[in-house]
Amino acid sequence: MNRLVTDPAAAAGARPDPPGGGGRRRLVEVVVPVHDEERVLEASIRRLHGYLTETFPYPFRITIADNASTDGTRRVAEDLAAGLPHVRAVRLERKGRGRALRHVWGGSDADVVAYMDVDLSTDLDAFLPLVAPLISGHSDLAIGTRLSRGSAVVRGPRREVISRCYNLLLRTTLAARFSDAQCGFKAARTEIVQALLPSVEDEAWFFDTELLLLAERNGLRIHEVPVDWVDDPDSRVEVLRTALDDLRGMARVGRRMLTGAFRAPVGGRPRPELPAGMARQLSGFAIVGIFSTLAQLVLFVLLRLVMGPLWANALSLVITTVGNTAANRRFTFGVTGPERAFRQHLEGGLAFLLGLGLSTGGLALLHAVTPGASRAVEAAALVSANAVATLVRFLLMRAWIFHPRRLGRRPEGPAVPAHLTTGEQTR
Repeated sequence: MNRLVTDPAAAAGARPDPPGGGGRRRLVEVVVPVHDEERVLEASIRRLHGYLTETFPYPFRITIADNASTDGTRRVAEDLAAGLPHVRAVRLERKGRGRALRHVWGGSDADVVAYMDVDLSTDLDAFLPLVAPLISGHSDLAIGTRLSRGSAVVRGPRREVISRCYNLLLRTTLAARFSDAQCGFKAARTEIVQALLPSVEDEAWFFDTELLLLAERNGLRIHEVPVDWVDDPDSRVEVLRTALDDLRGMARVGRRMLTGAFRAPVGGRPRPELPAGMARQLSGFAIVGIFSTLAQLVLFVLLRLVMGPLWANALSLVITTVGNTAANRRFTFGVTGPERAFRQHLEGGLAFLLGLGLSTGGLALLHAVTPGASRAVEAAALVSANAVATLVRFLLMRAWIFHPRRLGRRPEGPAVPAHLTTGEQTR
């Protein structure tokens, strides 16, 4: 691994304090991870540098993190670092955006670290609102969001559908509360992110999502900024491959949540507690839901080769719903044995009908709005509809099918003595 750095004093981005400033001002380091971006790198870095120099009120450093480029990106990065103050270049010999961010953020001496995509799709006017809550200490991490009402987004319907489906799936299966995991415009307090990094396993595109989920799991505050965002038509992201990697990452994180291993040595902010037993049930339901979704997607894609999308969806749902109900019965709600099993599967069938209605309606609407939609967009629409059905199914299972009173249990979970289940309750 080679590191290329400009003059250290310049790289620190140290501007003189104003008179009476009272000591060192906060330093913000902006990382731009790149892989084979020779064509756009120079124009983007010069634009970013010019904007920060003219408008940003804090000292800054721009770090170009080249992760294993094979074109002329390294040479362009070296020239920019040599010619512009407050710019440095770092070279990694292995590919991976997460790996590049881990390397730079993990060794940063700045007070706040950030990153943005090299295409600068996000309007730079959002950068100061992004980092200001971190500098003040109000928040721990900050993200740009393209999915809030105040955002202005220009992009094609395919990427819009996939992005919304992915974030909806995060909220319904892993209880994420942030709105946009994939926007390439994020920042964090350095001490916080350096405490989180050892517990983040991904080195590629899921790195962002895992970091945010870990932060929420540890009670940290995430600030969101609506952004203006214009899609880059020359984006190098392989959407379908990245989506599959993200689903695998979600399954891995879900397993860690279920085992209690998804923790980091960082003090979080106090949060309201969930109702008794719900945290454990949510984790179990999330794991079962992720694997059910993956299984249904595989079945849907295979069945789609021999039948239409509506029939493929219905048959894949029938098969996976039976397994989903059985797995949730055993692992999420701790119900074993044959007693009430037939009734519970019958009631689970109502959840199947709900999922069938939502997913069939979603596919029909997709083909009405976008005739000839690709298989990838079909799968994304299916995930979105199933995510909504998953949330409703959990509520039905908790409040009705597997409610403690219907299982002969106290609400907290321990079994109720048999003589109290027949109405002979003591006063």
